[in-house]
Amino acid sequence: MSIFRVILSILFPPLAVIDQGCGSIVIVFLLTLCGWVPGVIAALVILNKGGRR
Repeated sequence: MSIFRVILSILFPPLAVIDQGCGSIVIVFLLTLCGWVPGVIAALVILNKGGRR
């Protein structure tokens, strides 16, 4: 997980997970609509899980 992705996930979470698949984008987008903090947390979790391939 690069520092650029971390900053991007804090500023605009759905854009940070754009290469992780459509489902991840939708989940993070919906969580961001519910509240900014859940969207950021979900984006960081998805990015952290994606880096362990």
